[in-house]
Amino acid sequence: MLTLLLAPLAVLFAAVSGLRRLAYRRGWLTALSVGVPVIVVGNLTAGGSGKTPLVIWLVNWLHAQGYRPGVVSRGYGGAARGCIEVRPDSPPAEVGDEPLLIHLNTAAPVVVGRDRVAAARTLLARHPGVDVIVSDDGLQHYRLQRDIELAVIDAASGLGNGWPLPAGPLREPRRRLRSVDAVIQVVRGAAQPRSYPPVTSWRADYRAGQAWRLRAPQEKRPLQDLPRRDWLAATGIGRPQGFFDMLDAQGIRFSPRAFADHHAFRPQDLPVDAAVLMTEKDAVKCLGFAGEDWWAVELDVAPETGFIDWLGARLNA
Repeated sequence: MLTLLLAPLAVLFAAVSGLRRLAYRRGWLTALSVGVPVIVVGNLTAGGSGKTPLVIWLVNWLHAQGYRPGVVSRGYGGAARGCIEVRPDSPPAEVGDEPLLIHLNTAAPVVVGRDRVAAARTLLARHPGVDVIVSDDGLQHYRLQRDIELAVIDAASGLGNGWPLPAGPLREPRRRLRSVDAVIQVVRGAAQPRSYPPVTSWRADYRAGQAWRLRAPQEKRPLQDLPRRDWLAATGIGRPQGFFDMLDAQGIRFSPRAFADHHAFRPQDLPVDAAVLMTEKDAVKCLGFAGEDWWAVELDVAPETGFIDWLGARLNA
């Protein structure tokens, strides 16, 4: 019923976004090159697809191949205006939780800005050695010319009900997948990949990795080595069920508590004396007031070999 009520707004949203795509396709608006290859990691749906962990994997993989990657991001949820470089001590409330997490997990330079072209130029001006840029999100930011487009789709939720925002989750219609270079399906728990012909599609398995204590981040343990107790699993990500499914797959006993995506955690949100498990994205916002037994769960990202080979070949070409 709600979908039907929102249908007129969805039609309007689709028309506006379609006109914008057409303007770039016809050359009425021009995409701008920044002088180095650009890889866009984005999604068709609003939130929860798992693109940021893939960005982290991709940046670290590029490092291992001898590239010097940098990252641009909108910095969703942050209050920063203009183009801001992310530092290890940057407040998540200023730069956004995802850009901070990317920087902490890759050590790559990260610049946030709503204008991705300006962010990329700022990044290259401050770090002239960067030879490839990864755009965290930005599939719909056509002003930034890109060389490779990767569309990330959660295998469990797919493309939802297939409707555009706000009647459904789609930022662009399904046919947009025909123009991307590859679809990466994020598989968590028992979810199974779907078919998205005719575009090439690969899977990336996301599994719970080690856990580290927020009060002592250098203290890491395999998840299975944590004490057997009833944990409070708390998260503010786009698709919290994905986190809960991964804990289930590890046999962890827990009570789930979901917050809105990008939730700005406050001390009163969680009992300080509880045993808490959370994602690393949540943890970067809780470091200043974490309880003694609050732990962040790392995410192991494992794309299939075919994708890695394909990506290496594309970059070499």
